[in-house]
Amino acid sequence: MTCSHAVTLGLQILQGLLTPVIAIVALYIAWQQYKVNERKFAFDQYERRLRVYQEVRSVLTLVMRDFRPDFIELQKFRSATAEGDFLFEPEIPAYLDEIFSRGWKLRCARDEFRDMFSPPPPAGYDHQKIVNEIMEGETWFVEQPEQAKQKFKKYLYISR
Repeated sequence: MTCSHAVTLGLQILQGLLTPVIAIVALYIAWQQYKVNERKFAFDQYERRLRVYQEVRSVLTLVMRDFRPDFIELQKFRSATAEGDFLFEPEIPAYLDEIFSRGWKLRCARDEFRDMFSPPPPAGYDHQKIVNEIMEGETWFVEQPEQAKQKFKKYLYISR
């Protein structure tokens, strides 16, 4: 075998190996791109979930300010957390609905409440029932910051 023949044979072997090497490198790059996209999706989902949690914390603070939530603020909360139906398992959308309905119920009870300085109550007014509804609502809302944290924890825990 001559020297030029050996070089030619060596080049042919290298050319034969070049295609599988290129394929392996392309596969590695595709895998890395897939992992980057997967992490980006997880991060985007985390940010969207965090936004819903922040809205929950915000409305809880708003309600506990004077325990007289404004209907417009409750509607804003409902709109701001509407995406929750698609980001969480059913327990969180149910919790979001419960916050809204309990806030509305508390507001209605506050509006019905009559004290000694109020005009005479309407017929059928049950003062003790209204007071109990207010106390129950206020107690529920005071407990919610910790409850919300526990409910959202599995969706926002990042130490995985």
